Amino acid sequence: MKEEKRHYFVDEAGDLTLFNRKGRVIVGSEGCSNTFILGAIHIIHPHDVRKKIEALREEMCTDSYLQSIPSVKGKSSKAFHAKDDCHEVRMAVYKLIKTFEVKTYCIVRRKTALVNYVKHQNSLAPGWKYNENKIYDSCVKRLFKDRLHSAKANHITFSQRGKSKRTKSLRKELEKAIANFEKSSGRKVESSNHVISNYPTNDPCLQVIDYLLWAVQRLYERHEDRYFNYLLDKYVRIIDLDDKRDKDYGVYYDKRNVLTAQKIKDSLAG
Repeated sequence: MKEEKRHYFVDEAGDLTLFNRKGRVIVGSEGCSNTFILGAIHIIHPHDVRKKIEALREEMCTDSYLQSIPSVKGKSSKAFHAKDDCHEVRMAVYKLIKTFEVKTYCIVRRKTALVNYVKHQNSLAPGWKYNENKIYDSCVKRLFKDRLHSAKANHITFSQRGKSKRTKSLRKELEKAIANFEKSSGRKVESSNHVISNYPTNDPCLQVIDYLLWAVQRLYERHEDRYFNYLLDKYVRIIDLDDKRDKDYGVYYDKRNVLTAQKIKDSLAG
């Protein structure tokens, strides 16, 4: 029997910036990430998660010890954000997330590989232009390839990027994901998909995926594994699309092949 409804929440860590205004590669320089990570969480009881996140925020913002910290009075009072929250708040959020029933799926893109892709495309067609949205959309398609057939209805909330909601484009990518699944599996997908964009300040579930992605980002960018390892059981699959040492489709990390800082270091060494 199919589930009646599944709730997914989608966010990103890092960005898809490769060049500065003069067209120079800035990947790896100060302020520019080495990776882009797109992730989705399947939350079993989103209403309960929202209530607990909001209750924690109220507790943090009224705590006499934390009230003097600028980030608590500022950004944390509106929404939890792993990058901006102080250590005390961050650990409280991670401890709460550890109690949640969530499943996390991630796509990792290495920006040096994207730079090489852009250079190759430019060599074939000098007028070709790099488009961040197209890379983002391709990650959406890959992320949801085998995620949309298990429930009668999927409710998918994307963390809004900039001023444009782009829900129409995102729906198209989900349709492509379904088509790819049907082609590879021989199964017909009859689930309905409801797509919206929202800001993390409006939906605490988007704050949860932000925290889970930040842990993966710290692992890739700094080889710091304490946050990731603490929530290891929340990650179902992480696909490193650009680690093609063994397979053209990248490397799959899951319970059978657990992602570690050492494996990332080994992949960078070639």
